[in-house]
Amino acid sequence: MATTEDPADDLQAFARQLRRLNGEINRLVHGFALAQGLHPTDVQALAVILDSEQPLTPGILRGRLGLTSGAVTACLDRLERAGHVRRSRASEDRRVVHVHYAASARPAAREHFRPLAAAAESTRAGFSAAELAVVARFLTALNEELGELRTPPR
Repeated sequence: MATTEDPADDLQAFARQLRRLNGEINRLVHGFALAQGLHPTDVQALAVILDSEQPLTPGILRGRLGLTSGAVTACLDRLERAGHVRRSRASEDRRVVHVHYAASARPAAREHFRPLAAAAESTRAGFSAAELAVVARFLTALNEELGELRTPPR
């Protein structure tokens, strides 16, 4: 494996760091899932629901997670039973169901993920505003690229 003087030019080293970051975040997600009696996929669904800028339907959630309709229904059933989400009918079309992150569930998530937030804040403190802008631009662009690589519909 060839290395270069500039680590930013070493795609393999970069990929290793991304995998390591993913592994560390997955470890925290699995811990939260275990503590809440959920499946890790349920926690992924919670993140999608929390981050959604529009009213989220089970169909949109299915597309974002790459799951079958039945798997999304089972996931939402578990999340609703555990008090993490609530479902409501759209007023303009009662056939449409919207999924909402339950405000009462936020304290448990906030408490569990506090070390992640603290680590992110501590790490951010070591970078200039200009460096953070580049990191944010990179992460945004990478997420957009990866978002185009959807799994085939089931």
